Amino acid sequence: MYQPHEFTFPGKGHRVPAPLLAPGAPALWLVDAERDGEHARRLAPGILDAGERDRAARLVVPADRACYVAAHVALRLLLGAWLGIAPDAVRLTREPCPSCGGPHGRPGTDGGVHFSLSHTRHLALLAFADTPVGVDVEPLPTQEIVSEIAGQLHPAESRELAALPGEQRPAAFGRVWTRKEAHLKGEGIGLADGLAAEHLGTGPRPRPGPPGWTVTDVGVPAGYAAAVAVRAAGQPPARHGDR
Repeated sequence: MYQPHEFTFPGKGHRVPAPLLAPGAPALWLVDAERDGEHARRLAPGILDAGERDRAARLVVPADRACYVAAHVALRLLLGAWLGIAPDAVRLTREPCPSCGGPHGRPGTDGGVHFSLSHTRHLALLAFADTPVGVDVEPLPTQEIVSEIAGQLHPAESRELAALPGEQRPAAFGRVWTRKEAHLKGEGIGLADGLAAEHLGTGPRPRPGPPGWTVTDVGVPAGYAAAVAVRAAGQPPARHGDR
């Protein structure tokens, strides 16, 4: 299990340490938007671009808006430090989707670092790596939600959940869901394309990842689950026919 760094917003200016990337391993940061949301909000006008500010303004729930702003400010600060440029000068792009070729694949930037971002209410998780990477953090669901969605998973995972006592299913579901989401975000493919495609398991440790990928759980506060997926160096991206 990876333990993420706790992201600290700078007291003055826009300087933070650049991510240090070990070959084939992710660098992870956890952002506490409930604690640091006001600080991020004050930094946002000089860092976020017009599109990000517009998307934040359209979020109706204040906690969601605060988390979005904190996550994207932290992302730009870290990318700017890595690239050696001001955070507001970072150019964020989208790679083509491997399934359809549309402009909604993995996020990217001009600079050779791969990254992934996930945010849920009050908490965000950021991952950086020297190869494609995907990350996901989610609040644990209720038992009712598990019952509604479990049948969409890999058949073996559905059986694993059904065999557990009811009170253990939310944590097990959170593990398998974030593992799948992290892998599919790393591939640049949406969830609808692969909920049942891979057997990553619901247990305390992920099963061996899909070929060419390593999927690992991430330590996050109680009530959440998180995972990160990193593609092995030299492995080609997935194609629609591979899935």
